[in-house]
Amino acid sequence: MTKGFYHQIREAWKKPDKKILRERMVKWRAGNVITKIDKPLRLDRARALGYKAKKGFVVIRIKLKRGGHKKPRPNKGRRGKRMTIRKTLKMSYKWIAEQRVARKYKNLEVLNSYLIGKDGIHYFYEVIMVDPSKPEIKKDKTIKWIAKPQNKKRALRGLTSAAKKSRGLRNKHPTSKVRPSVRAGKRRGK
Repeated sequence: MTKGFYHQIREAWKKPDKKILRERMVKWRAGNVITKIDKPLRLDRARALGYKAKKGFVVIRIKLKRGGHKKPRPNKGRRGKRMTIRKTLKMSYKWIAEQRVARKYKNLEVLNSYLIGKDGIHYFYEVIMVDPSKPEIKKDKTIKWIAKPQNKKRALRGLTSAAKKSRGLRNKHPTSKVRPSVRAGKRRGK
């Protein structure tokens, strides 16, 4: 049985050519933190997440520093409870990448994102953005939902797929106490 084109791309990305990927990352490191690109690098992944090669879809590459999410210790006076150096950020790098891109491109909405590479210092993500004001988007049955007012600032409000995963909303168990949020679950009691 013959496999399709997207299957071949998916298989190639499971074991990418390290030399080519290293050369790409050298260029990415030297370039800007947020870069608008013409076409997605992982076409199979982008298509699976809702990308279409038409007006209104934009792909952005972002470079993120790797390392701990630990807060720095405040050097001014606080009581012990407010020092919060042992607390770590629960947001995933993917969600952070989506938020940074959303803040830069205020007229676009984040659809989804995926990892394209990592080295010792950086993570590299591609974020799929949609322009909800375009008539092509408003007419498209599969994506017109993003133009509705309740989907504004999705990444910043934690409504993207990566954000929901970080917030623990993938599990629908009735005793998980994370719906609609962790704080609301704690207020509701035991």
